[in-house]
Amino acid sequence: MNKIQYPILLLVAVLLSISGFSQHQWKHGRLRVSADAHYLETTNGRPFFWLGDTGWELFHRLSFEEIVQYLNDRHKKGFNVIQAVVLAEHDGLTKANRYSALPLFQNDPLKPNPKYFQLIDTTIRMAAEIDMFVALLPTWGDKVFKEWGKGPVVFNERNAYLYGKWLGNRYRNDENIIWMLGGDRLPVKDSNDYRPIWRAMARGIQEATDYKAFITYHISGGESTSKYLHKENWLNMNTVQSGHGSGHDVPVWKWIERDFNLPSPKPTMDAEPNYEDHPVDPWPKWDEKKGYFTEYDVRKQSYRSVFAGGCGITYGHHGVWQFYSEREEPITYADWSWTAGMDRPGAYQVGYLRKIIESRPYLGRVYDPKMIVEGQSQKNSEFITAFRGKDNDFAMIYMPVGKTIKVDTRFMKSSDVKIWFVDPRIGHVVRGISTYRKDVLEIKPPTLGVGQDWVIVLDNPDSQYRPPME
Repeated sequence: MNKIQYPILLLVAVLLSISGFSQHQWKHGRLRVSADAHYLETTNGRPFFWLGDTGWELFHRLSFEEIVQYLNDRHKKGFNVIQAVVLAEHDGLTKANRYSALPLFQNDPLKPNPKYFQLIDTTIRMAAEIDMFVALLPTWGDKVFKEWGKGPVVFNERNAYLYGKWLGNRYRNDENIIWMLGGDRLPVKDSNDYRPIWRAMARGIQEATDYKAFITYHISGGESTSKYLHKENWLNMNTVQSGHGSGHDVPVWKWIERDFNLPSPKPTMDAEPNYEDHPVDPWPKWDEKKGYFTEYDVRKQSYRSVFAGGCGITYGHHGVWQFYSEREEPITYADWSWTAGMDRPGAYQVGYLRKIIESRPYLGRVYDPKMIVEGQSQKNSEFITAFRGKDNDFAMIYMPVGKTIKVDTRFMKSSDVKIWFVDPRIGHVVRGISTYRKDVLEIKPPTLGVGQDWVIVLDNPDSQYRPPME
């Protein structure tokens, strides 16, 4: 057990902010929905691509020094959102944090323990120092609806409202907070409707923050919030969870396209795709022959959900979300420690995805898989996604399997076209060529076959865009 006491912890935090973090000022404002209702921006008017990491047990299992290590690592890799839970899933109410503090007295949401929240306070402000948002879950879902997990259920409408209001007041001035309700639970299950509890919690947060809070919801596996919550006034953004329990190549691009085209649209994204090094289909019993999800699995799902219209993506590593170490028992066959797991290939590769998206105008993207007129496959493992810019001056194509394709480029009015081949495994532009733009253009990537996925960027040369990875 780490012996640093809370007064010393806060002194260290102050010294760190003065020296290592150089008292950097948060300059982004709060998160909000873009004018077209499909994407995200900050209140200072800058487009925002959500690149999240799942650090679910962050406050519960790590010391202050370990949190500094984790945040610095994720910042360097390009992450700008950390998803973490106040009342954690795994013994979150009965097992103390690294400083012997439980979050609640007597498991009562109306009796929060200030010592527990001091570490959360410090973490949120350290994240702001390095330009990162924290997607803060007030509670994991088992405290509202047990179903699985340890619980216990402690929330009802009344205390959910008051707890939400207490949290909202505590963090009302922290502009780098995104509120994420839910915690891996359906809002409606069988004949039980839990939406009144979540509505009450959301109302408490909204009232405490003068309705400035950005609120979303973390849904359970194989589901979308749009089915249950799309018409809720408090919900700013839909999420899906393509998850870990339905094998490889879940058609998340179809889910994103469906939610994107709903009436009264909201931004949408996959807030929990397959985790790198997570067992494939581990419930109720894992067949080891199915193995673990790889970085290739992560890339395929991440690119295809974003290229279909997702406003971002959240990455996860199976050892990192639970912060597995020699101190903890592994959950669901984890075989990588969190410190080793931070450097797995997928963590770098989703950063390349962010760079590619941000290299061109972000808002107003148009999903257009029909531009692939030859070479498309109806196999989920090979399905190609593509989009074009709102001004038709560029397009991007993600092919999970290297093959020759034909692309309809009539949307682009220039006589020539610049073609970039980006290797998403290493984040490099491998080749760039200029050619006469035919109405139907044949494109062959540098390598072919399964595991040879490619991003193809088509530019109107008159737009003078830089290479995609710059």
